Amino acid sequence: MLEMDIPLELVPPEFLAVLLAGFGNELSPLTSDHGDEPCLKALLPVVNKPLIDYPLTWLEQSSIKDVLLICPAIHRPAISHHIHSHPYSSLHIDIQPYEETADSGVGTCTLLRHFSSRIPRDFVLMSCDFIPPPSLPLTSILNKFRTDTVSDGLIATTCWFAAPKAEKNATPDEWGHIPPSVSIVWDKPSSTLLYIDTPDDLDRNSEELELRMSMLSRYPRVALSSNMQDSHVYVCKRSVLDVLQEKQHFDSFREEFLPWLCKVQYRRTKREKYEHFLNPSTNTSQTLALKHSTLLSKSKQHSAAHVPKSKSSATSAPQSPVPADPNIDTSLSLRVGLHMHRHGLAARVNNIHTFMEMNRHFLASATYSLPTDPNERALIDQKAQISSDTIIGDSTKVDERTSIKKTVIGRHCTIGKMVKIVGCVLLDHCVVEDGAKLDGCVLGKNTKVGAKAELVRCITQAGYEVDPGENVKHEKLEISDWTAGGVSESEDEEE
Repeated sequence: MLEMDIPLELVPPEFLAVLLAGFGNELSPLTSDHGDEPCLKALLPVVNKPLIDYPLTWLEQSSIKDVLLICPAIHRPAISHHIHSHPYSSLHIDIQPYEETADSGVGTCTLLRHFSSRIPRDFVLMSCDFIPPPSLPLTSILNKFRTDTVSDGLIATTCWFAAPKAEKNATPDEWGHIPPSVSIVWDKPSSTLLYIDTPDDLDRNSEELELRMSMLSRYPRVALSSNMQDSHVYVCKRSVLDVLQEKQHFDSFREEFLPWLCKVQYRRTKREKYEHFLNPSTNTSQTLALKHSTLLSKSKQHSAAHVPKSKSSATSAPQSPVPADPNIDTSLSLRVGLHMHRHGLAARVNNIHTFMEMNRHFLASATYSLPTDPNERALIDQKAQISSDTIIGDSTKVDERTSIKKTVIGRHCTIGKMVKIVGCVLLDHCVVEDGAKLDGCVLGKNTKVGAKAELVRCITQAGYEVDPGENVKHEKLEISDWTAGGVSESEDEEE
């Protein structure tokens, strides 16, 4: 047998990662601007590591090399500086900006249509706020996609994870609501995602799921799960973008396009209209694989099914055989796959609740010890009491008789004397003066807490200043609260 060594650089790349880095309005006021300086969700640190580093590290550990990073134009300088200051040796990152403001959001579908010319091959769509656990390598999702696209013509693979159980009274309701879990219907044998409950579905009928017989005839025994969350990690065929170009009215990928895409496989009219977009050509190897596919044979089984009304995990039971629609060509499934992850904490850090929970999660395995560098060690007073489940960033000063427990403190912070900090997250460049007490708080960068002030379960915007002796509980502290009056007066004079 003749063997040839093919140079690695001649092997075309298989996937392009499309990484989205938006404004993060649900993380306000941490992501509210600090004067003229934007505070980026992508660079918001979780245990002193910027959010965007988690998915980028995940990509590095996989076979993907090329990354299209899409961000608001106003965020590009800061993200570019971070990428070049923290080089990812195996990644080629193309940063592409788009014009958007925090008040006028642009949906994922709109972004994909706009940048479709820069996505020439199969792609992995993900958000910068996803933190995967070590037990979920990206290669496991990619391998599932590779196998299923060849075996039966799958068009996309999604990843869902078990929704974390929030601690009771972990954060005040004033900080925002915890995103609810989503009800999904799926086929266990083939791991096929069949139905996603959308906000429109809930508005029409919040008590029952309305499922089509065309779906149940092809998948007679389906599972219903109501405790899963979407990771916003989607591995897609390039042809999915061709269909998206035809659906100009779709803006949200998860709430509009993906639920619609799940229906193409079993809705005859949709399949007839869009099959030539999703399957422009079938190669010989795929055709042969389809003939021997066990997944395809399972999908051809047909009988009616009844789905329970309750939105909890259940399976349907077939009652009477019903012939499948003979007009549907099952040579290619055109289905959406499902990778369900139940072990190991995964999260999308797109709200304050999850931000706090992920910091707590990593603190549980933290083992703080005094810095070994003499200059850094000199910044921590010998009489300071710092628990082992605490993380303190570089160049942070802690004065005498200060107590710090279960807390993350960023870089270049100054903590005064006799300060008590419990269960908090302090971002970079914060100042806490003598005798202050903080309990369960999140301080945006450059926050200053005056002497003997007391904060309980508060969150501050970057640059906020708490007056000495002030006592505040369960509040979002934003600069506009005490500057709005002056700003509006000056604007009126200019007009």
